[in-house]
Amino acid sequence: MSASTPGHAPYYYVPAPSRHPVMMSIGLFFVVLGAGQWVNGHGWGMYSVLFGLLWVAFVLRQWFGEAAGEAEGGLLSDRVDVSYRWSMAWFIFSEVMFFAAFFGALYWARAHAVPNLGSAENALLWPDFKAVWPSEGMGATASPAGTVEPFQTMGPWPLPTINTALLLTSGVTLTLAHHALIAGRRATTIAWMWVTVLLGITFLICQGYEYHHAYTELNLKLSSGIYGSTFFMLTGFHGFHVFVGTLMLLFITIRLMKGHFTPTRHFGFEGAAWYWHFVDVVWLGLYLIVYWM
Repeated sequence: MSASTPGHAPYYYVPAPSRHPVMMSIGLFFVVLGAGQWVNGHGWGMYSVLFGLLWVAFVLRQWFGEAAGEAEGGLLSDRVDVSYRWSMAWFIFSEVMFFAAFFGALYWARAHAVPNLGSAENALLWPDFKAVWPSEGMGATASPAGTVEPFQTMGPWPLPTINTALLLTSGVTLTLAHHALIAGRRATTIAWMWVTVLLGITFLICQGYEYHHAYTELNLKLSSGIYGSTFFMLTGFHGFHVFVGTLMLLFITIRLMKGHFTPTRHFGFEGAAWYWHFVDVVWLGLYLIVYWM
């Protein structure tokens, strides 16, 4: 532990050895074990996943509670605040690279893989193949061997456009909440935060309905060729990030209601806001490239 003076935060606060990393590893072990067994047809794998997730949630509740207590207890100096900012920035950068991989896969499939499969060089192997991207072929699978069932593509209207409006609006309400917090208007901050959380939940409900529509009415599935794979991987992982971001905003709102954060020190709020705005930007890319192009 670094030296500190009474009434002041330590030069750089170093927490005592913690049980939480080991406890988290135990929960993740059961999640991975159960998922592996579940996808291989063993029913008990589902219960292992559920147990692991509940274990992880319990550990996170304790871990984050201690971290919040350290912040509210005045243990975190400006140097720790700077390290938190760098950590969050690098975390978001890693997320940018994560989505860049899937956007890159979509680009490569459309611009290179599909045209090459339809070239004269491959005509003997696939004589009836049509090098047409599904979004331009009105749902034609271009699968001469019948390996992909016919499906329809997902257009931008109405649900994707509604979800775009929801996320853009949530970015505005979150910014209003941030300005209200800086101005010391805590009640206004909490009100705008609840609006933001509700917008995030509404987005998830709309996306769930969109997936139901895709499976039951469009026959668009994860197995629907490269189009279905990239569509569900991109929109599915984004939806998961919206879910995580909504949880972050919910917990920040609860902390605000408990009196946490001040107009000058509120990085917990800012970190969640950074993440949410990142989610907004990724969705704009998805909306244009996946649904329109």
